[in-house]
Amino acid sequence: MARSEITFIWSGVDRTGRASKGEVNAPSVAIAKAQLRRQGINAKRLRKKTQPLFSMGKAIDSKDIAVFTRQLATMTRAGVPMVQAIDIVMDSSEKPQMKDLIRQIRNDVSGGAPVATSLGKHRQHFDDLYCSLIAAGENSGTLEVMLDRIAIYKEKPRRKGDNQKGPYLPHSDHSCGHRGDGHIADQRRPTICQHLRKLWL
Repeated sequence: MARSEITFIWSGVDRTGRASKGEVNAPSVAIAKAQLRRQGINAKRLRKKTQPLFSMGKAIDSKDIAVFTRQLATMTRAGVPMVQAIDIVMDSSEKPQMKDLIRQIRNDVSGGAPVATSLGKHRQHFDDLYCSLIAAGENSGTLEVMLDRIAIYKEKPRRKGDNQKGPYLPHSDHSCGHRGDGHIADQRRPTICQHLRKLWL
């Protein structure tokens, strides 16, 4: 049985020697230190975070996910490595619940998990279609394009009953798992692309 994770607060220096601090989720102190070392962090202090008796923060909503998607799209389009991009987005988040969600995603990605798999652990915020589109972007090397298209759609104001089209997916041999030889590399491609015209939420 997997042990539940604990949130640790750390302070130390990064691989450039710059002082840094933050939080990390891990089952133990040893694993937390190992995760930080993989990120190039030399932790000088590490302690368990004290949890408040009552949480007064607001719940994560669709606007938070839209902002997260837009910021991640901007970072990746600028060529920022994924783990570093997620760190930047996490640091810019002011909502504690959202910051904790991003931290969990960052820990999974820094440990080697695909972005789609990491997001898939939080289906209440990233549904099947969102994760499928991200997986398609990762597999085809167009993740920054996919993030941008999803962000554009989610930023559009929508009224109840609107029948708007989903995000535009560039027509290229690399989108939706399509190979240059004209064959569909991923058998799920028709399902994903059909949903692009009637996107969720």
